[in-house]
Amino acid sequence: MNKTTIISPTNPGFLNWFIILLLGMIWGGSFLFIKISLETVGPLTSAAIRTLIGGMILIAVVLVKGQNLQKINTARAWSISVLIGLISIALPLYLLSWGQQHVTSAYAGVSMSAIPLLILPLVYFFSPDEGIGPRRVIGLILGFAGLVILFDINSIQLSSEKSQLLGQLACFMATVCYAVGSILTRNAPHMPQIEFAAVTLISATLILTPLALYYEGLPYQLSFKSALALLYLAFFASALGAVLRIRVTKSAGSIFMSLTTYQVPIWALLYSALFLDETLPKTLFIALFLLIIGIIISQSRSLILFFKT
Repeated sequence: MNKTTIISPTNPGFLNWFIILLLGMIWGGSFLFIKISLETVGPLTSAAIRTLIGGMILIAVVLVKGQNLQKINTARAWSISVLIGLISIALPLYLLSWGQQHVTSAYAGVSMSAIPLLILPLVYFFSPDEGIGPRRVIGLILGFAGLVILFDINSIQLSSEKSQLLGQLACFMATVCYAVGSILTRNAPHMPQIEFAAVTLISATLILTPLALYYEGLPYQLSFKSALALLYLAFFASALGAVLRIRVTKSAGSIFMSLTTYQVPIWALLYSALFLDETLPKTLFIALFLLIIGIIISQSRSLILFFKT
């Protein structure tokens, strides 16, 4: 690829492909570490601590660079940054943490496969420059079939397993938040990536921390194991992940960014089976297969361009 190549949703470039592969591995491990953190802290506390530490890390990076948050210098930029902090960070992190009290980390990981399929109709209305066509509609239909199997409502005894159903719905609502957040990020005004990410994380912290303190109190029972899990979530999944997500979304588009979910469920399944010894139902793999096929069909043009470069 030569120096004059313009990075865009139809030509994302090698570096963006490498980043989403890296993000798939990082975020795929998040569900394992969320599960570990929940051993000694509540879901609000887990989400609040990781955003607090992640935000502080990014603020420190900004200061080391000799810069500050004044580069985000318009009311619209601040408003969208705070909104993204709420919709794309605070809400989904809490929903995932709460949901994983009632479902396996593998299930939470596979549910993320729905993000690209949820993004497609949003792109049609709010980000038309990324394009949508018959391939993506077919992919959406296959993905929806996978979602139906994934929820497997008929196998749940509602009289005794309502919490499991609610856990599944919480994970699904988290995917909706991520899809909406991706569109907001794509259409946000131009801002330095690290400063942008820092504001979104700090905004999420300011939302989550008071709620965590009120409903769950101080984390007096936090174990060393849970603390290490939260450090991973803060540094890799939150701080580094937020910067890389913004970079890819702004340069290559929200649909391309959603390709991360190719690997997220696969890594989540692998981590949960290796480290948590979780029982994985057959319906989980059937759902995963349909979801990935749907994503491949809907994103075939980007894949073709990648292999041609």
